[in-house]
Amino acid sequence: MTDAVKIYNMKALTDIWTGDIDRKPNRTINTGLLGSVRWWFEVLVRGMGGHACDPSDTKCDRQNHCVVCELFGCTGWARKFRFDVLDKSGCIKTGQIKKDDEFKLQFTPLRFIQDEEWALLDATIRLIADFGAIGGKTVYKPSDEEGRGGCSHHKDYGLIENVSTPAGNPIMGQQALEKYIRDKRWLHVSHNEFAWASLKNFWFVNGRYLARENTDKSSFNRVIGRKEEKIRAKSLIEENKKWLTGGTGESKKVFSFKKPAQTFGFVKPNIITHEQMKQRLREVWPDIQNTEYLDANVILKKLITGWEAS
Repeated sequence: MTDAVKIYNMKALTDIWTGDIDRKPNRTINTGLLGSVRWWFEVLVRGMGGHACDPSDTKCDRQNHCVVCELFGCTGWARKFRFDVLDKSGCIKTGQIKKDDEFKLQFTPLRFIQDEEWALLDATIRLIADFGAIGGKTVYKPSDEEGRGGCSHHKDYGLIENVSTPAGNPIMGQQALEKYIRDKRWLHVSHNEFAWASLKNFWFVNGRYLARENTDKSSFNRVIGRKEEKIRAKSLIEENKKWLTGGTGESKKVFSFKKPAQTFGFVKPNIITHEQMKQRLREVWPDIQNTEYLDANVILKKLITGWEAS
């Protein structure tokens, strides 16, 4: 067990958007980035059989809380670490993190942190860097339409690369982490509408993206179930269309980036399964191989291999 400061050296592959009070991106807001880290931590915990509350409507408190709130805090229970975003030289980062910027995510223990918590946090950072995205805004929809690639609403945001991880991080296997996550001491909560936000429902494809090709063709819309024509793009009828596209104040469930090319998303078993999502992707990428579609089993294995190789 260690109480050393943990510093992750990162590189931005796109601009990072955290947003200030006016929702403008020209500042780095720590809480915006930490909120993303917590969200992906919850995804990992649920995917490994644990319980994670909805922090906007949590039932956790000092006496009784979930495994996520144990580390990140809740009412009456302070977060166990201080989180800072630093520039390449180690100074507090204030301006927006731009594409190709090198920066640091620093976690300074304020109270004792278990080895399992460090290991889960490390896995979360790897999950974000290798398979996800970070920030208050990640991506709209890529476009291959002539003259539209440079438009702000077609830009990619939130992709990062893990340049180096802290030395001395705990190395733990999947079985040990699942035992910790599923321990009876943690509050068991009903995930309800957040059950989909689990690594079990996550998928990732590297090197490919979905985009609007012209006024009448959009591989992105085809995958999420919308009509491809722009004039009819808002025609949502089936429940799976509504869920995949998200509604007012709700996130969409498919994310695609053009540079670097990658696509990821979530399924929801009673609405759309992994097999159904694979079929939709085959319709837009006929040459896609089964091995390109990465699910929780493959991703967890890659994360654990990453620990062992560090």
